[in-house]
Amino acid sequence: MNALPVCRASELEIRPEDRRWLIEGLWADEAVGILGGEPKCCKSFLALDLAVAVAAGVPALRHFPPARTGPVLLFAAEDALHVVRRRLEGIALAAGADFDALEVHVITTPVVRLDLRDDRHKLRETVERLRPTLLVLDPFVRMHRVDENTAADVAPILAWLRELQRKLHTAVLVVHHSRKGAAHARAGQALRGSSELHAWGDSNLYVRRRGQQLLLTVEHRAAPSDDDLAIELSADGDALALELVTNPDTTLNDKRKQTAVERVEQVLIDAGEALSLHAIRKASRMRTSRVSDSLVALQAEGRVVRSPLGYQLAHTP
Repeated sequence: MNALPVCRASELEIRPEDRRWLIEGLWADEAVGILGGEPKCCKSFLALDLAVAVAAGVPALRHFPPARTGPVLLFAAEDALHVVRRRLEGIALAAGADFDALEVHVITTPVVRLDLRDDRHKLRETVERLRPTLLVLDPFVRMHRVDENTAADVAPILAWLRELQRKLHTAVLVVHHSRKGAAHARAGQALRGSSELHAWGDSNLYVRRRGQQLLLTVEHRAAPSDDDLAIELSADGDALALELVTNPDTTLNDKRKQTAVERVEQVLIDAGEALSLHAIRKASRMRTSRVSDSLVALQAEGRVVRSPLGYQLAHTP
């Protein structure tokens, strides 16, 4: 028998809702993808921030909670090991995580080539031994010597990483550069090299500058995307980390300016009556978990009350 295996759609595996995300809103569970951006846009800082979030169970960018935690395996090809340590230590301090207990494992060899069979074998053995929840490779250009513009050269490397993800159940984040002069192109289309890189990702993140503002675009294969989230590199003593800006530049739309709590409250103000959780979620266009957390916060502050009809403002604004 040489026929391909098949089954009815109704017999396919059901993924529980709580296994949908690795980091809520930012990275899907067991997803492969690209973290792309222009030079000097803090791509590596963002990759390390996600690593700390998964390893320590703290919110990425001080805002996006991890849905699943576990060890992280990191290869940082462009940064000296003492620089990697200092950055991770600063992010852990900003996030309130214990750096000494941080389950981020750093590959210390200076070169890993994904186009070489021996190096792929070594990386696979390392992943099999550590069983990381997230594998971070930074950056892609330092991990091969193929022509990035040729799909026939790039596709086998990406296919191998996909196989690694599927067989060992690890998310894979690859840091990659954008093309020069592509600042105004659609985020994924601005990536350097073959379009295979953009198409490969289940979750992709893109960082770019608009004036002095860093903007993050979030793109998913099977979930709503998000554009122009303002982030900034913030320092507080030795704590140096990216964070989500709750009040970005006025050129961004009003929906981005509002926090989740403000958006929920505005929905209730506009409605002028009690609303169900489902109605609030639909009107605010946010995840149920964020709406629920916002309602808890508003009730704790006495600004919202719950009645048999749903949630409503405690006082008329």
